[in-house]
Amino acid sequence: MQADGPRACRFGRRWYLNNESWHPSVPPFGEMKCILCWCVSGETHCQRQECPPAACASPARRDNPCCAKCRGECERSHVATAPPNTR
Repeated sequence: MQADGPRACRFGRRWYLNNESWHPSVPPFGEMKCILCWCVSGETHCQRQECPPAACASPARRDNPCCAKCRGECERSHVATAPPNTR
């Protein structure tokens, strides 16, 4: 006899409800903040956070430990700038 409704997912030693999402914990590394897993009808799906490539020589991971950004990029993103010249 099958259960009515969506099934839960097992990941490691934990169970997750349908549509629940989490950052997996993998020994000996601990919680993997750059990976998101979710449960869909009894199946676990995981995906690494996608990051745009940094366009500088030495990007840093300050605000977001998963994605590297060029220094000053966060500060510049809050400053209004004129649109680029089109010739």
